[in-house]
Amino acid sequence: MNTNAIGVFDSGLGGLSAVKQMLKAMPNENIIYFGDTGRVPYGNRSKDTIRRYAMQDANFLLENNVKMVVAACGTVSSVAPDLEEALGVPYTGVVLPTCYTALRESKNGRVGVIGTTATINSHSYKTRIQLKNPNFEVFEQDCPLFVPLVENGIIDRNDPIVRLVVEKYMSALKNANVDTVILGCTHYPILKEAIADYMGKDVLLIDSGKETALYTKKVLSENGLSNNSDEKGTAKFFVSDTPDNFEKIASLFLSKDMKNQVSQINIEEY
Repeated sequence: MNTNAIGVFDSGLGGLSAVKQMLKAMPNENIIYFGDTGRVPYGNRSKDTIRRYAMQDANFLLENNVKMVVAACGTVSSVAPDLEEALGVPYTGVVLPTCYTALRESKNGRVGVIGTTATINSHSYKTRIQLKNPNFEVFEQDCPLFVPLVENGIIDRNDPIVRLVVEKYMSALKNANVDTVILGCTHYPILKEAIADYMGKDVLLIDSGKETALYTKKVLSENGLSNNSDEKGTAKFFVSDTPDNFEKIASLFLSKDMKNQVSQINIEEY
């Protein structure tokens, strides 16, 4: 049994979608979460900058003796897939577990992928899917306004701004007759209801946070790192900017009061 925490990082609060699912799938595991709110979003940065940010984020988690690092960030998972080699502990991003689910669940072999501009330009999801099954058609769409909407709490499915932005980005995928859409950024599940309203009930939306949580549980088990304690795990949250807005949105997303539960750090020290 290993009681060390799972380390999770993201460019902001989107990775909370993975944390939420981890708390469900592994309630006895301890979690340390870092959201790089001072430098969000990562999706419009250069590859070198994204890699540097990712290493700093991971280094902070490693300083806290985590037993596994999870990049709950589609951009990092796509642009820095070789991160594991530098860490010395098990690692996963969101691309691999999410693609496996899309390959398994799609009925017509037409899969849509939405993500940040950096993620879409990397073609990480498309490459992985077509490597496993060349007969699959993958349609990609970047959605640069989704992250700012989520980070500012504009997430109501009935908000006219949300509905307009969703239609702008999702119309091409709807016209492509996809039956499965990968939410390739962990911010996007927070807009899942609005996306589902537009795409219709026959289109499966794959939550990258959920699939990553389930994959994390599998990796821990396979490596003998699971926490088998009967006690409920703890979750600690850190950010690189003022915690105020993060606390507000995190409270809504995790369904609990996050006031004074988030600490600010200087990520440049790592």
